[in-house]
Amino acid sequence: MILQATSPKITSDPHTLSEWTNVLCNEDMPIFSNTALRIHDVLSDDKKGAMELASVILQDPNLTVKLLKISNSPQYNPSRQKMVTVSRAIIMIGSEVIRELTLVCSFFESILSSTNKQQANEEIAQAIHAAVHAKAIAIAANDSSPEEVFIATLLNHIGNISFWCFCGQQGERIQSLLNNGCSREAAEKQVLGFKLTDLGLSLSNAWKLGGLIEESIKPNILSRNPRVGFVELGYEITEALKEGPSSEKYIHCVKKIENFTRQSKQVIMEALHNNTEIASVIARQFGAADAALLIQKNVNQLIEPDESSAVIDKKQLQFQISQDITSIISEQININLLLETVLEGIHRGIGMDRTIFCLLGAGKQTLTERLSLGWRKEFYEQKIIFNIVTNPPNLFFQVLSGTQAFWAKPVDNEKLFSLMDINILGKNECFMMPIYSNKIQIGLIYADRAFSGQLLTEDDFNAFKYFAQQTNIGLTIYRMQRN
Repeated sequence: MILQATSPKITSDPHTLSEWTNVLCNEDMPIFSNTALRIHDVLSDDKKGAMELASVILQDPNLTVKLLKISNSPQYNPSRQKMVTVSRAIIMIGSEVIRELTLVCSFFESILSSTNKQQANEEIAQAIHAAVHAKAIAIAANDSSPEEVFIATLLNHIGNISFWCFCGQQGERIQSLLNNGCSREAAEKQVLGFKLTDLGLSLSNAWKLGGLIEESIKPNILSRNPRVGFVELGYEITEALKEGPSSEKYIHCVKKIENFTRQSKQVIMEALHNNTEIASVIARQFGAADAALLIQKNVNQLIEPDESSAVIDKKQLQFQISQDITSIISEQININLLLETVLEGIHRGIGMDRTIFCLLGAGKQTLTERLSLGWRKEFYEQKIIFNIVTNPPNLFFQVLSGTQAFWAKPVDNEKLFSLMDINILGKNECFMMPIYSNKIQIGLIYADRAFSGQLLTEDDFNAFKYFAQQTNIGLTIYRMQRN
């Protein structure tokens, strides 16, 4: 079986900026590090597109669910067209926005836990609150991409948030200095030898966040980019709101917003109040319940529970994804989108641990990965390859000898599990089905539950057959369209 690479432990007691960066990247937040770097690799390669981006996201089931929940919120989906697959979300919202939302969802997935301290939750609450205000100002100022401003603001204090979530005794020493009247920057430099803004920039470089995120983090640099001003103003507003509408800070912020947006004071003040409520809802969507309460502290009315967080039944999800597939097939077919949606239907809709679509090699002796979900690889670019063995016949020869789906069971089909197959796959119950184009076999779809060990059922098999058959139908229609 292919094992997932793990990062070595660096140190449990970091002291320098370099040590803190290494520990957060490799020890405390390795999942986020891997996701950020993989997304960067995908989007920086012109040969890669939505399919590769969707594949990175779908490797993490929790991240997938959270991203789809955010994507379906009114802030990103005002038309309320239900998006149940990552591929559809990328098409509807755009790969850049999905990329940034994925970074944020993955970041919160990495840091949120029951051990977060008060200061960590304060930092998270301020970041979300500031991001909502900054995005609202960007929209009112006719900015070309308010979502980018939102993400840049949300991750502007990434060094502070990361530190306070994993700070240990050094965090306690900083807090003690703050309680004794020491300024924040002075306390940070006394204990750490650097400022947390420096840590934020170092992490941004390590995770290759780039763009407006990195530009807005850079300390002591006067940027001519007005969008950096939106980010800074978002945080200024959160501080001003703590002092109330009669404070100098609040009045100063309102004047700044007037200059950016040309809105009236009344419109601006109403927006500031509404944005606070919106920020509380968004915090809950990210899973930051404690931060939502902190944001909500000065809001009189309670925020209604988010309907999009309701658990979707597997049958309901299968039906929704099948509707997406029907829509794809009924139009000019995008083969990549069809394959992504089918595999997502099998992987998430049925609840499989590993799903893969493989193409037959020229000599029909091998099957090479075209698209996969859930496989634990040593590195992202690695391709999974299966051998087709005729004597004695193995699993892959068996399924490609027929035209129907095959439910392989180690108890009943022990001889089909060759030693080579076991080394790659393990010895698990699995579903397999050949895929055709113009009545010619071109590959197969394989799925199993190798990690959870949950039993496969007849309902699961029927759903698998349905989704796999949609690939064959789609390929047939695609060929007819091209002719």
